[in-house]
Amino acid sequence: MKKVMTGAQAIVECIKLEGIGHAFCVPGESYLDLLDAIYEEDRIELISNRHEGGAAFMAEAYGKASGKPGIAMATRGVGATNLSIGVHTAHQDSTPMVVFLGQVDSKFRGREGFQEVELDQYFKHICKWAVEIRDVERTPELVQRAFRIARTGRPGPVVVSLPADILAQKAEMVFGSVIANPKPAPTGSEITESLKLIKNSQRPLIIAGGGVISSNGEENLQLFAEKYHLPVLASFRRHDVFPNNHELYVGHSGLGTEQEIINTIKKADTILAIGTRFSEVTTQGYSIISDDQKIIHIDIDFDTIGKVYSPDIGIVADANEALKSLLTAENGSKKPSEKWTKWAQERREVYQNLTYIKDEKHNDEVDMRQIIEILQKQVPDNTIFTNDAGNFSGWLHNYYQFNQRKTYVGPTSGAMGYGMPAAVGVKLAKPDCPVISLSGDGGFMMTMQELETAVRYNAPIISLVFNNNMFGTIRMHQEIHYPERVIGTTLGNPDFKKLGEAFGVFTARITCDADFEDALLEALKSNQPALIEVICDPNKISYKATIESIREKHKQQVVKS
Repeated sequence: MKKVMTGAQAIVECIKLEGIGHAFCVPGESYLDLLDAIYEEDRIELISNRHEGGAAFMAEAYGKASGKPGIAMATRGVGATNLSIGVHTAHQDSTPMVVFLGQVDSKFRGREGFQEVELDQYFKHICKWAVEIRDVERTPELVQRAFRIARTGRPGPVVVSLPADILAQKAEMVFGSVIANPKPAPTGSEITESLKLIKNSQRPLIIAGGGVISSNGEENLQLFAEKYHLPVLASFRRHDVFPNNHELYVGHSGLGTEQEIINTIKKADTILAIGTRFSEVTTQGYSIISDDQKIIHIDIDFDTIGKVYSPDIGIVADANEALKSLLTAENGSKKPSEKWTKWAQERREVYQNLTYIKDEKHNDEVDMRQIIEILQKQVPDNTIFTNDAGNFSGWLHNYYQFNQRKTYVGPTSGAMGYGMPAAVGVKLAKPDCPVISLSGDGGFMMTMQELETAVRYNAPIISLVFNNNMFGTIRMHQEIHYPERVIGTTLGNPDFKKLGEAFGVFTARITCDADFEDALLEALKSNQPALIEVICDPNKISYKATIESIREKHKQQVVKS
């Protein structure tokens, strides 16, 4: 297709060709032409945010939920640097995302112009590709390439720098076809050798990661695990890769994971890792996989294979295509090996014992386990959860059962301020699904202004804020390493109920878990954005420890030494 248009109009045409319906931004004068081109396009809704970090988080979560690249836009150096946290999150989370950044006029480049930053150089270390458009007629070529890079292979963010004068210039634009994502499959010999290695094992284990989710391979993962009766463990913050109520699900390796679940990885003699990069968190600081274990590593990214552990078999393939090949390599159902069945049952029982919650409501305190139990019982099956970084997430990660596919969106980057804006992005991508975000008071206050964005665009999310008046995770580490020497981690907060009312959303304050159920149900029925503050005991610093227990443990260690 050839057509004379401006650079800005060409960018909008590329977005339309990709079938993307939303773009997130804080508007800026350096890309007014692009904003005006979007104004002319009914098929793209512009979401104007209150902070570039919020825009980037929304776009990143939108990309996770929709499977299409999320689009974020900001102006020059000041907007771009604010937005960079979302780019880093998309990079670590392997989320497709394209970022358009206004830049100073071409003739001013290199003179330290107003808000000038070498944007392509600034971002190149935290994205898949960064480029500045210098010739207007190349706009379709470079922007279509940006979308292709963002969503193919290991997905990730791409940054496009847009000098202001380029956007207004006209040229005859040539657009290429939008190609389907390549889905490389393993060779027959790779599958044969992999199954042979698995069959020779005593305690095989599947570790499933984000590559399974992004390739839509969850169903084939379940079928393959069931065929050979192999236990499945989810990598960090990929809980929904396998139904948690399935007899073969044995847990999740993340921050604060119980030692007995970590031991499932340690005890395995053969690990089939599918679509995971063996992150620092999943591997508990690269400490739980030994040279004695056999590893089959399947990933779509060549550079990921062997980056952390040298595998016995490394396969560059789309996760779903690999699972199809593994599943169909041997016809018919297979009688499970008795030793594998026993191994899977043993590890499943460990998981079930650790995640059991006794139903016992409290009228005088908040037991976070009861909050999770109420969520488990009362929210619809298709509810999608988002969350911030913070110790409060330990209760969600270790007790909530994610039984439906694609119902969890969380930052493996550990970015604070993510949860609530991410929920808005998810809601816009999946309007028929209830969306609930979980945040601590520290993280929520970083991006709370995006609650107004949710109101303005009628995105009825439920934001749960767990308030203990501190940066809890850092306070925990402070108490572990420097007990009773508290500095920098104590917070003061506004009245969150009045804050929610000022934003015009449904609000509630919970001081005991017995009251949470009614507030949750009312928020679900309200069909408007909601803010529920949950008052937490500061002493209950994590789901496994109190400040008192941490201090007592330190005292005992001092005595022993």
